[in-house]
Amino acid sequence: MFMPILSGLIVSVDAFFIGLSLGLQKRCKFLYLVVINVFLFGLCILGFLIAEQIYELIPFEPDYIVGFAFIGLGLWTILHYFVSKHIKRRKGTTDEVNISLKAIVLVGLVMSVEAMLITMGITFLFLPDSTFAIPVTVALAHFGYSTLSFHLARTKQVKRIPIVISHVISGLALITYGMMALFVEIEF
Repeated sequence: MFMPILSGLIVSVDAFFIGLSLGLQKRCKFLYLVVINVFLFGLCILGFLIAEQIYELIPFEPDYIVGFAFIGLGLWTILHYFVSKHIKRRKGTTDEVNISLKAIVLVGLVMSVEAMLITMGITFLFLPDSTFAIPVTVALAHFGYSTLSFHLARTKQVKRIPIVISHVISGLALITYGMMALFVEIEF
């Protein structure tokens, strides 16, 4: 019971950096973050229910899917930041502080789907001992981490931190969890 909860807390660390990036946006309000996390909670429960249903249908060990998916998601998080920054620089727009409402909604959707995949991954790893504590832990950890960092981003000290740090650490957290999932299967 302890390991699924610990896994939910570890892989939700990227929510801290998502909350930090949203908190640095002048246009983003705390209410937006609450709405995102309510939607995220629903997707976590859905992910848990789906994972239990499709576990038997997967012809090979799901730990490989989980491991490589999280490594890929982590690499995508890091590379996407650098690629989008490069594109903005080429277009002559480097304004990272002001974001559109459409972009905030997109970040919320990505964060919610990612939390659903996290829930499914943890459920796969710990089946048949998976419990409802997994989606609840993932959702509450996402809410807690993103809320804390959102409010920290509104302070003067945090505003001085380069945004690149949040993307790199977020990606590394996902890569680390992917490696842990692979090591569980390979039994290092």
